[in-house]
Amino acid sequence: MSVVTNATPLIYLTKIGKLLLLKRIFGSVIIPEEVRKELVDKGKKLGKPDAFIIEQAIEEGWLKVEIAKKLSLPMKLHAGEEAVIAIAKEKKVKKVIIDEIAARTAAKIMGLTPKGTIYILLKALAIKEITLEEFIDLLAKLLEVGFRLKEEIYLEAIKKAKEIART
Repeated sequence: MSVVTNATPLIYLTKIGKLLLLKRIFGSVIIPEEVRKELVDKGKKLGKPDAFIIEQAIEEGWLKVEIAKKLSLPMKLHAGEEAVIAIAKEKKVKKVIIDEIAARTAAKIMGLTPKGTIYILLKALAIKEITLEEFIDLLAKLLEVGFRLKEEIYLEAIKKAKEIART
């Protein structure tokens, strides 16, 4: 099962040292060329350590870079977000990993199932890649590195994680 992801989930999963969760959950992950340019090319110029980690995942072959065809969308999004939706539609991949609200809305309108960074951590918990304690620690780490999360979503994530851990 493959998935197409935008830059934000890659950035934050890398910042908390959990990029490999994507590989463990989905096997292979597709990113648009626009996302690769943003994260790897620009990131390396800025000296961001995340850029080298993401580049390594691309070299290992589980993070696959694709060129998106132009797609008409119901709203204006960033180039990377538009490309994620376009690739998902073209490859008939249902799930996209996007955190931004406007892009998630556009994905839903286009018949896709948008999920976010928190979903990755919950999924990792469900397949026993991480423990409940690790989940809670990783959620705190996300906030420490600048991930924006509404309080009600934070509380909902903890509640859901506890339910998963009980099963």
